[in-house]
Amino acid sequence: MDNSIMVQALGELVGTFILVLLGDGVVAGVSLAKTKANGAGWIAITLGWGFAVTLGVYASAFMGPAHLNPAVTLAFAIIGKVSWSVVLPFIIAQMIGAFLGAVVVWIQYYPHWQATDDQSAILGTFATGPAIRSPFANLMSEIIGTFVLVFALLALTRGQFTEGLNPLVVGVIITAIGLSLGGTTGYAINPARDLGPRIAHAVLPIANKGDSDWQYSWIPVIGPFVGGILGALLFVLLP
Repeated sequence: MDNSIMVQALGELVGTFILVLLGDGVVAGVSLAKTKANGAGWIAITLGWGFAVTLGVYASAFMGPAHLNPAVTLAFAIIGKVSWSVVLPFIIAQMIGAFLGAVVVWIQYYPHWQATDDQSAILGTFATGPAIRSPFANLMSEIIGTFVLVFALLALTRGQFTEGLNPLVVGVIITAIGLSLGGTTGYAINPARDLGPRIAHAVLPIANKGDSDWQYSWIPVIGPFVGGILGALLFVLLP
């Protein structure tokens, strides 16, 4: 791997770390017992995730493209927006960053796991889960959400924005998806964002945790990849 790809991959790791630290952090604040944000609700979570993505992009864009999402990286490679040589390094870096972000969330909220009896709430601070478990519907939710994400990201490349404004617009996209489409599955729309923290949930000695729901775990991985590819392919068909 040449130095430029290493630097870009480091950017993906750092950005995804910030994204998950702040994104899972807001879910923990809302969901865990005896936090000052407990019960703040879905609006707080969606806004928090939007801000998390914005700051993750700002923290890493000077090193590379700041995809912070394997589905984005793969979709962009398929339509020639990035070289195939960066796909595997980026995805590995994104997974590591997501895992490490989740570990720091565990440390940040350390006494609150013991104070929380709800195992699903504990898992939900790390990984997504369906409001109603229906594999086909849940998969479609992740496909649609990620389709919108990737299509919108590519549409940004057609417009003119003041330098440095793009990360804010990306945060708006994430917030919009969360508010409008996220209530069904928790809108992973990012395989690393879900799988990395789910692995952290499985391996960390978290007080009161239950199982990591591996039966569901394929949906927030496969769905975003499919949705991202479809969004990219439709975009390149446009005039």
